[in-house]
Amino acid sequence: MDDLYREIIIEHYKNPLHKGRIEKSDYGFEDENPLCGDHIHIDLQVDDEQNVIDAKFDGQGCAISVASADLLLDSVIGKNIEELKGLGKQDILDMLGIELSPVRLKCALLSLKVLKAAIYELKESSDALTE
Repeated sequence: MDDLYREIIIEHYKNPLHKGRIEKSDYGFEDENPLCGDHIHIDLQVDDEQNVIDAKFDGQGCAISVASADLLLDSVIGKNIEELKGLGKQDILDMLGIELSPVRLKCALLSLKVLKAAIYELKESSDALTE
């Protein structure tokens, strides 16, 4: 089963569906993982009811970081901003489907940290957002 999830991670890393920028986004934020240099920017576009109609990420990082960003954004399209506030660490781990070392966990959670900082409209990100 781990092989299947590894293939999914590699596919999302090599061919991310949500890579890019949204010129007129409603929510946006960027941050980096200083341990490894991964850097992610996330843009969200919402409708009048605050439902996500488009989501994009840009930046660079390892396979885990890029794949988790792509999988996360795939899961948020169509959801309300309030629903996104309930996303947590376990949601990302479930999407990836493999066990991660503590260092790789930081890579996997970077996109969630950036997403939450964007929707809470923070000026600086916080590790507490991914718990």
